[in-house]
Amino acid sequence: MIKTFSLSEINVLAQQCWQAYKQHLIWIFDGNMGAGKTTFIQALCLAAGVAETISSPTYSIINTYENASGAIFYHMDWYRLRDEAEAIDAGVEEALQSGHHCFVEWPSIAAALLPEQVLRIKLSIADQHKHALEIKLS
Repeated sequence: MIKTFSLSEINVLAQQCWQAYKQHLIWIFDGNMGAGKTTFIQALCLAAGVAETISSPTYSIINTYENASGAIFYHMDWYRLRDEAEAIDAGVEEALQSGHHCFVEWPSIAAALLPEQVLRIKLSIADQHKHALEIKLS
């Protein structure tokens, strides 16, 4: 599925994606810097009922959120990681194996830690006012 959207439509699109794919625990996000990965994850967390402020985990590597039902969400940004060993030291492997939803930005840095079955989301800038979202199950 490929969908173009404006930032004003991001919450509706995130809600649709959450409803369609929430059974998948590991969501990986590819895209260039500024493509909207963190912004889309913020909208996904909102769609999943997370009320707290969602921020980029660029420096913390992993942020943990909880919704009103007690469901846990891990938001990871692997951009600053050098390799898989550093990812393991940061707790990435534990989060991925936790049974909770994980939203991972820059997954290629430690791709070997990912399970075979992930929901792959690619974000890009389509033009000055639109972003593009492509979803694949792999």
